[in-house]
Amino acid sequence: MIASLIRRKVTHGLQQDWHLSISNHLPVLELPATNTHSQMSMDIEKIKILLTEKFGEDVIEATEEKGLQPALLIKADRIAAVCLELRDNTQTYFDCLSCLSGVDYGEKDNMFGVVYHLASIPHDYRLTLKVKKYHDRSRETLPSFPTVTGVWQTADWHEREAFDLLGISFDGHPDLRRILLPDDWQGYPLRKDYISEEYYHDIKIN
Repeated sequence: MIASLIRRKVTHGLQQDWHLSISNHLPVLELPATNTHSQMSMDIEKIKILLTEKFGEDVIEATEEKGLQPALLIKADRIAAVCLELRDNTQTYFDCLSCLSGVDYGEKDNMFGVVYHLASIPHDYRLTLKVKKYHDRSRETLPSFPTVTGVWQTADWHEREAFDLLGISFDGHPDLRRILLPDDWQGYPLRKDYISEEYYHDIKIN
């Protein structure tokens, strides 16, 4: 027996359903339809409602709607849970972490942060999340945020880069160590107060 018909129905570039009909009157197999834009027209306000209903009003500390992409400032200790919800919820399905960047906001405020650029491929929508916290720039401790490696594996090297160049730590990261610089490099070159050493192992670098 062979398949007599395979038909794929596409709406707005998204797979809506599959039908596989087999000869000799075998049953028809139908896989669940994926969400389409008509089912979920995503915008920043709907995402805010979804998150506040799940985590409470204080999970979103601010909204930034200027610029190329809208951004939500998320309570720092909830970022991993928020990212997991945005990935797994069928209304959002942010299946891709496009980029993760560490930020030093300057010596005046002593604020450090992380910016997460998310993409939902099925919904063709992008979202930026941010977290920030104060740190006094002491060498004894580092500014720290929860890792999102358990949500997107690609966060592994992104977080290592932020650690390497900005001295931002990620709680729960499976292998947090330098990724670009030698292990014994002193300081974090992208910090605003960084002063480069003149020599590295007797090699003049500055």
